[in-house]
Amino acid sequence: MKAVMVDEFGPLETAQVRDVPDPQPGAGEILIALGAADVNFPDILVMEGAYQLKPPLPFSPGKAGAGIVEATGSGVTRFKAGDRVAVEVEYGAYAQKVVAAEHLCYALPDEISFTDAAALSLVYQTAHFALVERAGFTAGDTVLVLGASGGVGLAAVQLAKALGAKTVIAGVRALSKAQAVRDGGADLVVDLSVETLRDDLRDQVNAATGGHGADIVIDPVGGAAHAAALRAMAWRGRMVIVGFASGDIPQIRSNYLLVKNIAVSGLQWSDYRDRDPDAVAAVQAEIFALCKSGKLVPHISKIFPLDEFATALGMLKTGQAEGKIVLSFGAGGGK
Repeated sequence: MKAVMVDEFGPLETAQVRDVPDPQPGAGEILIALGAADVNFPDILVMEGAYQLKPPLPFSPGKAGAGIVEATGSGVTRFKAGDRVAVEVEYGAYAQKVVAAEHLCYALPDEISFTDAAALSLVYQTAHFALVERAGFTAGDTVLVLGASGGVGLAAVQLAKALGAKTVIAGVRALSKAQAVRDGGADLVVDLSVETLRDDLRDQVNAATGGHGADIVIDPVGGAAHAAALRAMAWRGRMVIVGFASGDIPQIRSNYLLVKNIAVSGLQWSDYRDRDPDAVAAVQAEIFALCKSGKLVPHISKIFPLDEFATALGMLKTGQAEGKIVLSFGAGGGK
């Protein structure tokens, strides 16, 4: 099979696509012929050796994909050869075939393509856990999403709208990306690049909510946008930090949390995958159901073949991507 292989940690361009032996499933594992793989910013960090977990060299990056079960190891009971599945792994999905533990595989409805399924995995699960579990989302909440044109951001906009948010406010760092978040369901788009952001964001959120403020803030950005969003929150508002795309990890002034009874929490998605796989499976099933019903449509801005993985990752690294980028290859041609 063909796979993207990293021999040494470093620039993503040093990785190469080459032929490697097919992996074999062990006890409790499934071999999947992939039709598509998800492309995520953490893949870059893993390849550069900057991620919290460094895979043993050599390795293939990639944390999620979708395809067809080719073989199963002993003890597997939920899946059989020929089944369509989505899969999540710590690494290894930039390949035509991948082996994964049974509990990290999810039944894929026939109506959802492999490319859509790959896009509907990691970032949508992250957004769902951030909104529902960490932020305690309820229908009628006002949700402010920072970095709303990115993978997690756009997923959060779409999910908030699909789950019944009263108002979804999307913060973007370039107004050229405003249409994508409006198409995703945003009721208001705000520019996070303005010099007057500290006051401007609060003023715009208050104007959109009749002075109420944002009940929930989803923050994949950090930096100045984080501080401005704190000022735009409602009494008893909940902020969930899911990343620092700006490169600036903010310091939180705890006195401000006290004055407005604001709660700030964090989300590390892979902990849910490792510690509570049943919860992840339930969330993924809900995401697929929302997609089947037409309430959730993944925004895939680009689809690349496997040998153009470096171009795909480069778009993420330079902030050119809107929504999701997917690699399509192997089983079913991505269908």
